[in-house]
Amino acid sequence: MKVMIVVTHLLGSGHLARALTLTRAFRASGHSVHLVSGGQHVPHLLKETGDVTELEPLRSDGVNFTRLLDRHGDVAGPKVFDDRIRVMLSRLDQIRPDVLITELFPFGRRVLRAEFTALLKAAHAMTPKPLICSSVRDILAPPSKPAKAAMADDITAQFYNAVLVHADPEITPLEMSWPVSGTLRPFLHYTGYVAADDAGPHPDRAGAGEILVSAGGGSVGDPVYEAALGAAALTPDRTWRLLAGGKDAEQRVARLAERAPANAIAEPARPDFRQMLRHVAVSVSMCGYNTALDILQAGTPAVFIPFDEGGEVEQGLRARALSRLDGIEVILTADLTHATLAAAVARVQRAPRRARRTDLSGGARRSVEIVAALRAGMT
Repeated sequence: MKVMIVVTHLLGSGHLARALTLTRAFRASGHSVHLVSGGQHVPHLLKETGDVTELEPLRSDGVNFTRLLDRHGDVAGPKVFDDRIRVMLSRLDQIRPDVLITELFPFGRRVLRAEFTALLKAAHAMTPKPLICSSVRDILAPPSKPAKAAMADDITAQFYNAVLVHADPEITPLEMSWPVSGTLRPFLHYTGYVAADDAGPHPDRAGAGEILVSAGGGSVGDPVYEAALGAAALTPDRTWRLLAGGKDAEQRVARLAERAPANAIAEPARPDFRQMLRHVAVSVSMCGYNTALDILQAGTPAVFIPFDEGGEVEQGLRARALSRLDGIEVILTADLTHATLAAAVARVQRAPRRARRTDLSGGARRSVEIVAALRAGMT
């Protein structure tokens, strides 16, 4: 099969990372994949991806997802959107995929409705018509109005053959965050969680016994790092390692290092992060989809501080669902202090050690199997 996956990440890179995991799974099964990415360039994710088209990049203005900024940080104008549609439709015509997958839309990215609708209409006009699937994570941003859920239902019924839900329905059914109507339910196919293959242990046991703090790039992680510096000062017998990402990682690391107590290390995000998780004493992080799966795969005791700025609830719902497991605690941003973080770290260290989840990478392979079966059913 020829597969085309379209994704635009506007804040973090989680949507892109999940799309890339699916890309690798399709290719491992012998299918060709062309990825269309419409977010900011993420070199450490895209450097070995292969067949990729990058559209004129967009990002949200902080957590304001209705205000999109261009590569220069200015409000994106009509030319940017027109160019994105032109390139996207050109790639569709060149590739003529057997399968078209849109990441998140129509359950999110409503601000990009014009370009997704143009893509879907063009795909529907093709002969033969491709199988069209939406790809969504376990927790969606709940619709603020019934009309938004109705719109998603209408678009799904009009254009889509399936909705791939990358979750375990026993842990995070889609109903936890989204009103699943009678119209939508027949389209749903649960794939299991989509995680990269288990990274395995670190060859040098890097991070052994440490408290590993990771909160991505940009200012959204600042409260986590601030609390971690204070908690490190309260626990001088433990080593805390703070990993900062983003385009300005070096500058952020320098600022953290200036204020770090003697038992805290600040450094840029590391490519061996997932291997380090097998050895650290505790992970402190937000609770994005990919981070949560990394923690479950490694079996690491964890303190989640879910991102909740601007009324965001996705990470909070996920964190609460996972907090039922041994060795996982949740601190809301409003309750985050040096003392509450230090206490939570101590508690998860004392908790029974839960088993590593070794089955999570199967979700990507299951996604490929579902798509292949649905496509075969069209012929």
